[in-house]
Amino acid sequence: MLDAATYTPRLKTVFKDEIRAALKEEFGYKNDMQIPRLEKIVLNIGCGTEAVKDTKKAKSAQEDLTKIAGQLAVVTKAKKSIAGFRVREGMPLGAKVTLRGDRMYEFLDRLITIAMPRIRDFRGISGTSFDGRGNYAMGIKEHIVFPEIEFDKVDEVWGMDVVITTTAKTDAEAKALLKHFNMPFNS
Repeated sequence: MLDAATYTPRLKTVFKDEIRAALKEEFGYKNDMQIPRLEKIVLNIGCGTEAVKDTKKAKSAQEDLTKIAGQLAVVTKAKKSIAGFRVREGMPLGAKVTLRGDRMYEFLDRLITIAMPRIRDFRGISGTSFDGRGNYAMGIKEHIVFPEIEFDKVDEVWGMDVVITTTAKTDAEAKALLKHFNMPFNS
């Protein structure tokens, strides 16, 4: 049994021991606080029109996201009514969760080493999905690539947004940081 007080995620250890030194040398940082690091990872599942027809779909998405993240997900609700989509203000439309600290490193490790290789016809992820301020966003078409989700018990296959927020000032620094974490960029 692992002792929670002494356990450190594998990627966190790799970051402290190897990645920080490599980035400091690569970009010539004078101070350790200049070295980019991960700040948070936000996961989001939007149910779309399914949630409008059946409000239990948002609850199902919340349960699946909670299993994937290892942390309780929050149901997201509509901010305003849109008659064309039959959406009312306050109607549940999806789920989201923000990961920080050890859970963030654990999720990134599972995403890179387990989930991404299970994606059908996977050829790497886009290296251009940065926002100009060092944050990376990507989408996953099927949430069932995560081992926590039991394929037999899934009632609906959801798409999922993953946003990785870093302290990097530029896209080049953020891309270098994620490359050191073995993020499989295709360009």
